[in-house]
Amino acid sequence: MGKVKIMVVEDEIVVADNICMILEQLGYDVLDPVINYTDAVALLEQDRPDLALLDIQLAGSKDGIDLAWKIKEDFDLPFVFLTSNADPRTIERAKMLTPPAYLVKPFNRDDLYTSIELALFNFQKSQSHSEEGEEVIIKDALFVKDRNLFHKVKFEEILFAKSEHVYVELYVKSGKKLLIRTTMNRMVERLPKNFFRVHRSYTINLDFLDTIHPAAVEIGGHQVPVGKTFREQLMRVIHLE
Repeated sequence: MGKVKIMVVEDEIVVADNICMILEQLGYDVLDPVINYTDAVALLEQDRPDLALLDIQLAGSKDGIDLAWKIKEDFDLPFVFLTSNADPRTIERAKMLTPPAYLVKPFNRDDLYTSIELALFNFQKSQSHSEEGEEVIIKDALFVKDRNLFHKVKFEEILFAKSEHVYVELYVKSGKKLLIRTTMNRMVERLPKNFFRVHRSYTINLDFLDTIHPAAVEIGGHQVPVGKTFREQLMRVIHLE
């Protein structure tokens, strides 16, 4: 289970360093801060962060709002605007982007944490218009809340999901189990195509399928039950029927 990777774009070095220090204390994975549009785009292409903190008023011909448009059009990830005394015209430009969250300077540790949490949830809501849950999906990963902090779990790390009443338990390669308050139906709708439901209560990652038994499958050292109807569909999917 990895950390949420955050990019900081801020042209005041002291402010940028302070933000990075707080983010690290909160448990996030923080990239080295950048100070302008050009460096930010290069970092986006190289390190693919999960979320960006953008100062609106950057030095140079392109500011944080120009960068936000670039992120929205080419990188599809949530961002938080850092604002201070922006003029009305700049604020109007920012509104056009409907940013997932704002952070007004000066801010503290709690403000920073809250803005990131809101940005992740609001971004997911704007993308899917689905009901609220404890998980957020961005590109190839699931962001799960654990002890008040989001943790990143790539789909490729998930072995299978098990339904437990109003919860879904995720089993991952590392051996950890993650509990999310959601339904299996909702989870199945949001997982990529290499996941297949083999039972009313189980969905597996076909990439880890080891052995198929008459009424079960083995996956990553675990035995998972397979319903009769689901088994027929599974055999067709993996071209064994």
